Amino acid sequence: MKQHLQPTAETYKADPESVYNTWFVSNEERLKAFRSIRRGVATVVDDIKHGRFPNDFKGSSLEFVLGCISEQKQVFEGAAHPFYWKPKLRIPDIYENEVNKQAFGEFLYACLETMDVRALEKEVLKLSAKGIKGLGPSVGNILYFLHPTLFPPFNTAMLNGFNALFQTKKKLGSWESYLEMRETIIEANSAIGILSKDLGAFSGMLFEIGVGRLGCNGADTLNAEHEKVELVRRKRHTQVQQDLAEERLHTKVQHQLCELGRALGYDTLVARNDRSAVYQGSPLGYRCLDKLPNLGLPADVHSTAELIDVLWLHKGEAKIACAFEVEKSTSIYSGILRLTDMALSLPGREDHLYLVAPSKREKEIIDQLKRPMFQRPDDFSIGYILFEELDKHFESLCKLGDDHQILNKVACRCAA
Repeated sequence: MKQHLQPTAETYKADPESVYNTWFVSNEERLKAFRSIRRGVATVVDDIKHGRFPNDFKGSSLEFVLGCISEQKQVFEGAAHPFYWKPKLRIPDIYENEVNKQAFGEFLYACLETMDVRALEKEVLKLSAKGIKGLGPSVGNILYFLHPTLFPPFNTAMLNGFNALFQTKKKLGSWESYLEMRETIIEANSAIGILSKDLGAFSGMLFEIGVGRLGCNGADTLNAEHEKVELVRRKRHTQVQQDLAEERLHTKVQHQLCELGRALGYDTLVARNDRSAVYQGSPLGYRCLDKLPNLGLPADVHSTAELIDVLWLHKGEAKIACAFEVEKSTSIYSGILRLTDMALSLPGREDHLYLVAPSKREKEIIDQLKRPMFQRPDDFSIGYILFEELDKHFESLCKLGDDHQILNKVACRCAA
């Protein structure tokens, strides 16, 4: 792939009038736009969350975001057009339809909250699967300014350039086409190795090809390489779908633990990297504390504690009531270590630490908890709760419990 793409990339990079030199490398406003757009997206999320988002594009915080994007020279000219409210077509359907509006807000929230590429890919797939009328891959332009090394910008000229360079027929309004383009762009950019990891540089080259300013060399020889990229893309897509299916159960259990904690009168906190995970239409972090309060932990332990799946805290106090590590296919050992690190850094004995896992992993849990390093009766005791038991008794626990002691009805402990 490199030998066929590199001459085109070198010509593009050497041209002083190309968007590479006029927009990408020498435009301070481009760098400032990243900060402004990120803040703007956070405002959009906040407006949607608190019911302030209007039923029209005009005057909305989203208009500000797309305005910042559209100002990025001709590369993003017209970026706002797909988001204009078109009353005759009733698209994009994020202004009048409250469910779609919340879905869009939750998607943006999730994309702000994580830098993990797999998590971001899953959020894109989930948004695509909702089939919101009129809300297509133009959202890729927002994604680009949030994660420039992971998602490319997207418009007609870039699509035309891509189709010319790779001899394909990708469609403008198709999420599938955008995701396929993204895989190919990342692969090709890595292969040639002379442009920035910021995908705006490569997309700028596609733009130049698409508007006819730059010819592409040897495009007809790229088909075989492109087929290999497509194979990798399909394999990745399958893996992502499998991961999504597996995480649904994990997310459900976290949701139940948060709901149970609130029903028992506790403040709840979900793991920092899971706050954007959605269950039954709402992000897990939506009704939880925004951050872990200062518990007097060392900085490294505080960071570890922020990754514990669910914490219950006494109402209005910086004091842990219960801590839960939810395990499905990940290492139970690492979950126990997170609980242990926190427990050993807090004053007094900690007994309200739990692993939550499916019954098929019960033997593994017992084997791990019997390790001498986790048998510290003067410092802490870790119990476990099976998914099946939590699910079976969830409503009763919420209804009949007064405090965390109700967990004794479903929790198990093992002796050395």
